[in-house]
Amino acid sequence: MRKVYVKEEACIGCGLCQVYCQAEHSQSKDIVKAFKRETPRPLPRIHVERKGEVCFAVQCRQCAEPWCVYSCLTGAMRRDPITGIVTVDDDKCIGCWTCILACPYGALVRDESRKLVSKCDSCPEHEVPVCIANCPNEALALSTDGENGKARS
Repeated sequence: MRKVYVKEEACIGCGLCQVYCQAEHSQSKDIVKAFKRETPRPLPRIHVERKGEVCFAVQCRQCAEPWCVYSCLTGAMRRDPITGIVTVDDDKCIGCWTCILACPYGALVRDESRKLVSKCDSCPEHEVPVCIANCPNEALALSTDGENGKARS
């Protein structure tokens, strides 16, 4: 199972993980077009928390016991038993935000324009999620949980 882990000591709070995530989940897949021309503007599925000199990225932890899935009223949130990735079925989501309340990490995002919830999908079409691939300080790492439990840099 692929999980993104944060190396807090390496995070400089630049926010490039957010920018590239936002571009990746846009219609155009282009940074300039995504920010200047797309309406509604795509949402990043990761955000950077900053307090003084401490910074770290927050995204879905793809939990083994996903409270967001358990709390979903419509069954829109699901955890794939093989990959462990938690996904949202936009057709079933009613925007009640119960999953957001249940997430202990604050990793789910309210998509106000579409009245849906949005979350990290671990970029399934890429070998390495774009947030990791574009982090200049290597503050994000990919782990294949269950194999050895250690992060691959």
